[in-house]
Amino acid sequence: MLRIGAVAAAFTRDLDFDLQRIATLIEHARRDGVGLLVLPDAALGGYLTDLRQPDLAALPPALPVDDVHLRKIAGLAADMVVCLGFCEADGGSRYNSAVCVTGDGVLGLHRKVHQPAGESAAYAAGDRFTAFDTPAGRLGMMIDYDKSFPESARALARDGAQVLACLSAWPTSITNRAPRMAQDRQSRLFDLYDQARAAENQVVLASSNQTGALGGMRFLGQAKVVGPGGDVLARTWSKAGIAVAELDVPAEIEHARRVLNHLDELRPEAYR
Repeated sequence: MLRIGAVAAAFTRDLDFDLQRIATLIEHARRDGVGLLVLPDAALGGYLTDLRQPDLAALPPALPVDDVHLRKIAGLAADMVVCLGFCEADGGSRYNSAVCVTGDGVLGLHRKVHQPAGESAAYAAGDRFTAFDTPAGRLGMMIDYDKSFPESARALARDGAQVLACLSAWPTSITNRAPRMAQDRQSRLFDLYDQARAAENQVVLASSNQTGALGGMRFLGQAKVVGPGGDVLARTWSKAGIAVAELDVPAEIEHARRVLNHLDELRPEAYR
């Protein structure tokens, strides 16, 4: 059995503040017996303050994968698998990246492929989706807008991922503000994509997200764990917290695929 935790929380430009918040979340997750903890996108350094016209003078700090803050988080993780988002520095390029660590170091890295609105002014784009093995099973990671594209999750599932970690800094609608969160278009899509990506690939999905506000961005929260049938097993709604669900991942996937196995029944030659 594996306990999966998906986090909804707020993060800032202050790396030391973020590190302390992450330490607290790992401590709470460990107390709950969590084996896989998925923190939001931009958990170190916060996200952009505006998507349409990013302030290039106030971007999140860019960190190499071997940065001391990431090494400290790996140490805090110990035997827990922890996924988190950060702004990655690689040569002269910056990426919106997600890293997966344990006390043994880095297990996997993903650079966000699909970029909304003006994000390309702040980050370079990644170019692949690759699953990787961890003590919590074979994982794949997506960031924010990646999950709007079915091909992202499908590529990871076809690469053997049994759990998809979806790390987000997903805001309310920028163009059509709703008076209530429940009426927000982006809130509805966030939940829809989470459930659809799990169900169409018959995998487990852990969806994290930021809360609160940064600049002109107001984040949704709504962290959740979704089963391979598309059913929400645990969620935080719009508040900060950790959605925790315990399940036998291989058994649940085998059960979901016992009659209709979507991956086995694909017809790639028909997709033009």
